[in-house]
Amino acid sequence: RPHLVSARRILARAAAGGAPSAVSARPVRGKYLEDLTEGLVIEHALTRTVTETDNVLATTLSLNPAALHLDHASALDSEFKRPLMNSMFTLSLLVGITVHETTHGTTVANLGFKDVAFPAPVFAGDTISARTTVASSRRSKSRPSQGVVEFKHEAFNQR
Repeated sequence: RPHLVSARRILARAAAGGAPSAVSARPVRGKYLEDLTEGLVIEHALTRTVTETDNVLATTLSLNPAALHLDHASALDSEFKRPLMNSMFTLSLLVGITVHETTHGTTVANLGFKDVAFPAPVFAGDTISARTTVASSRRSKSRPSQGVVEFKHEAFNQR
């Protein structure tokens, strides 16, 4: 039945707006506003084992030269005894893991983040998985043909 619902939605959108655009002609894996109901929980299929290369690239590309991420000798003197993964890489990875099953091909814009926390360190070799909960979902007041969805994304480390 999900394929019937999806087909009906595509036909309704085509009837309302004419021919599909080049963007909508690509495969869509994300969900539409109607699918993103408050309380929906998605256990994401993708996982990712992070590497030292990921850390070096993310840290240097973001111009964050902190020894905490790059210097093994310095890290030996820290409480962690090894370099930490760059937290902005970890956040980006979390969002990336969630995209295919939430907003891939259906989103207009990311309006921001709030309540970002890093409760535990991540190290090279750790495997990250994710869960998304739809915290709220509504039609846009300024753009009635679109919606605003608030997600709660959570990352989990296998350790």
